[in-house]
Amino acid sequence: MSELVLEGTRELLLKMLEVNGIDDFEPIAALFFTTTPDLRSTFPAEAARGLGMTMVPMLCNQEIPVPDRLERAVRVMLQLNTTKRQHEMRHVYLRGAVVLRPDLVSAQ
Repeated sequence: MSELVLEGTRELLLKMLEVNGIDDFEPIAALFFTTTPDLRSTFPAEAARGLGMTMVPMLCNQEIPVPDRLERAVRVMLQLNTTKRQHEMRHVYLRGAVVLRPDLVSAQ
């Protein structure tokens, strides 16, 4: 399971960078990760470190178990030093997570 967490996290991070035109890690101020309670095999930050984000501050948390939650999900909040306005930033939802924000998925 840990390799699936790392693979999914890498895919999500790379897609977030791609759709927002971020071609290096310098403007990344911080990364915050959460995993659903059923994922306990590894820290998602390990995937980011493996991509070379060694100087970016990171925090991993586990979400609280709530009814009807999405399972096997990793979420990432990327804080970026940028002059872009909020509406210029693109949010990324992959696979089953698209149910969380169908209004944003059509814009991807």
